[in-house]
Amino acid sequence: MAKLFEKFTLRNIEFRNRIWVSPMCQYSSSDGMPTDWHLVHLGSRAVGGAGLVFMEATAVSPEGRISPQDAGIWSDAHADAYARIVTFIKSQGAIVGIQLAHAGRKASTAAPWDGGKEVAIENGGWQTVAPSALRFEDDYPDPREMTKSDIDKAVSDFVSAANRSVQAGFEVIEVHAAHGYLCHQFLSPLSNQRTDEFGGSLENRLRFPLQIARAVRETVPQNLPVFVRISATDWTEGGWDLEQSIEFCKELKKVGIDLIDVSSGGNVPDAKIPVGSNYQVPFAATIREKTQIATAAVGMITEPQQAEEILQKGEADAILMARGFLREPYFAFHAARELSEKPDVPKQYGRAID
Repeated sequence: MAKLFEKFTLRNIEFRNRIWVSPMCQYSSSDGMPTDWHLVHLGSRAVGGAGLVFMEATAVSPEGRISPQDAGIWSDAHADAYARIVTFIKSQGAIVGIQLAHAGRKASTAAPWDGGKEVAIENGGWQTVAPSALRFEDDYPDPREMTKSDIDKAVSDFVSAANRSVQAGFEVIEVHAAHGYLCHQFLSPLSNQRTDEFGGSLENRLRFPLQIARAVRETVPQNLPVFVRISATDWTEGGWDLEQSIEFCKELKKVGIDLIDVSSGGNVPDAKIPVGSNYQVPFAATIREKTQIATAAVGMITEPQQAEEILQKGEADAILMARGFLREPYFAFHAARELSEKPDVPKQYGRAID
């Protein structure tokens, strides 16, 4: 059997294969609520054979949204609204996950097709917060440095969001600590210039993200896995890098995190990122080797044989795809046929496969 279509188990959750749908912001919510767009968008990927379907970066608080159109899960009403989507995805044999996020200094910005820059308070934006009062870029909001009570609230918001996610039926909970959002901002010395116990040394910069990871892991039932998405490097001298990521992942393993979703970049606007085929895979491979924790590879993985080779080489335990699934919701079907496997298709589609 192709490695891509081997089953994979974490805790009590069995994934039917190792080709997974990465969290992808849709900027299509109103007051954080999911819509029919999310049902069709996510549901079609479950119908299409993916092993895990992730809800996009979902804000743990209103001020944690990237944009006013971001998804959220800061109330019980939000949790109830996801239940229909979750039920459908499960009915198609896929595992359903949610990525919990807080955008920090990259919040209160417009959707990409509306320019992606600051949304002023008078236009529906809000005061952003960050580890230090440093803008991401000149046309981004000016954040306020977080107080200790702000930090405590953020941890509490992640815990509440994790609880609601479980209530809604999500089977995998992922903490977003990548792409220049709040947890990543605390990790990197380029965005964290605090002088208290949350800044300076690596130990101090790890403190806040580890508090969140530990609290979420303690909240989520032991039979369900918890992932953390990281940016393995800032791609900028003096910033967050692979060596620090390895130390972070060792600590995440200690608190019971089950898998590291390995991405990169996003914390500074002028990073020189050598984007290309498999460009982030070595990070996933190194973290897997050095920490003995499961990893998922992501980024410019576009072909079935390419994904299969990553797994065959032991560079990752699973493949997360974003744009590939945007282009083709049924990517897993086509990958199975290319790798001489029988696709796991709904009976309604059997005539097209047999």
